Order: sequence, then structure tokens, then C-alpha cells
Amino acid sequence: MAPHDAVLGWDEDSTAEAYAAFTRDYPMYSATSRDLAERARLADSRLVVDLCGGAGATAEAILALAPAQARVISLDSAAAMQRVGRRTVSDARLTWVAAPAEELTDYVHAGDVDAVVCNSAIWKTHVPDVFAAVRQVLRPGGLFVFNVSGGFAGVRHEDEKAARTRPSLNSLIQQIAARDYGYAPPPSNKTPPKLPLEAVAENLSAAGLSVLDTEIVAQHGTVAEKAAWLSIPVFARPEGDFAHAQRMDILSKAYALTSPETPTVTSWLVVVAERPWSER
Repeated sequence: MAPHDAVLGWDEDSTAEAYAAFTRDYPMYSATSRDLAERARLADSRLVVDLCGGAGATAEAILALAPAQARVISLDSAAAMQRVGRRTVSDARLTWVAAPAEELTDYVHAGDVDAVVCNSAIWKTHVPDVFAAVRQVLRPGGLFVFNVSGGFAGVRHEDEKAARTRPSLNSLIQQIAARDYGYAPPPSNKTPPKLPLEAVAENLSAAGLSVLDTEIVAQHGTVAEKAAWLSIPVFARPEGDFAHAQRMDILSKAYALTSPETPTVTSWLVVVAERPWSER
């Protein structure tokens, strides 16, 4: 069977628990969450939305910077992720809402929100609808801060370009799958990036939001971190007719051919947008 769908597969306990274990052991989500929260200018905020908030890693970063009187709403469609989050993030300022990002306006009053933050998820939503919903809930001058993974944005940070070339864990996974399971990878049809900056800017403008800043940033990790990430069911590889146990067998064999502390670099496009103070 194919891996659990990385858009719809989050509402499963096995995925939620694996994700929570990853965020405890590795810094990727906490680091990207801190980066976005710092850009959201939360010092005077009263209400902040953690959009597609999952198990609360980004909510934690927001809570660390928001004032004592601020409220934070973490909205996510996966109840399983929120069940894990409720166990691990306890703060009276935080409210959990189980709903899709597209339904944000059903749960938040128009014009009430100082900032909306979305980490590692915006490309999984119906972007035009979500951007329109964000614009509606933001107050004038409110900020929308989110990131897009380098693969979906079609960008690469200079650090990633300069990284030493060696067989990646993903390529080793395909080799092991072919050797041990007769896996035939699908033909590599080069497709355009799903959400490049041009599309982001067009959708923001159509929603009535203005781009204030964009930056390509690098996230530094290790092969060990990459292997742990690929053990989360929604990210397990390769695709195709494999049981999860088989994918984990392939991952284990591929990982054994690497050096765990080998550095890895991933790229992110970070966007800061604003609901303008004056509007036509």
C-alpha cells in the first residue's frame, strides 16, 4: 500500500505518536517554529492563530513570545495530532480547535487576530481559500507568517547547493527497495514546483494581503534526523505496494549504509505578509 497520505494521513494515532517522538528528539520543527514566531512580532499580540498546528510545536514557540494576556488558537484537522498535543503542551492561554484551515473563519471572528502562523503545512491546504480566510480574520496591520519547503517552492539555499554530493538517504532507499523487493521507481517526470513564490504572491494579492518580506533559509540537520523523519508513517518511502514494516526494513538497511552524523541541509521559503492598514 502507499504511505499514509501526507495531507490526509495525520489523523492516525501511529502517525501522531511518531511525529511527537520526532519533535522531542530532533530540532527541525521547534527551530522552524521559533523562526516563524519571531517574525510574527508577537510582543503586543492579543490573539494569535497557529494554523495547521498539529501537536503544538509551533504553539509552544508562539506562547514563549506572546504576552501573558494573549490567547493562542491552534487549529488543525487531525484530532489525533491534537490528542498528543493536549498531553504535551499545557498552557491556559492555548485553545485547541479541530477543523480544516479552510474553515478558519467559522471559529475566529473577523478582524480579531494579530498574527497567523503556519509551519510546514500551507502547501497541503487549498491555498486561495486559506489565504482569503486568513485575510478575513486578521486585523488591519496583522501579520501572516508561513513557510514553504524548498521542494514545493522550487528554491535552494546556498548552503544546500554547497553541500557535499553523496548518495542521499532517499536514493539509498530506492536502491535497497529495488534490490530486495523488486521495486521499480516511477519515471522521473520533472514537474514545476507546486507553490513557487510567484504563485504565493499572486494568491496573497488576490486575497487582499501584501507581501512584506521573503527569505530563503537553510535548516541544518543530520542523516540521523532524516531517518527519524522518514520513519513517520506519512513520510515513509518508497511509495508503492509496501507494508509499513517493509518500508521500515528498507529504511533500516539504507540507513546502515550512511554515517548518522553526516550533515544535511534543507531549504525553506519564508513569507511574511500583512493585511494592509488602509484598504480600497
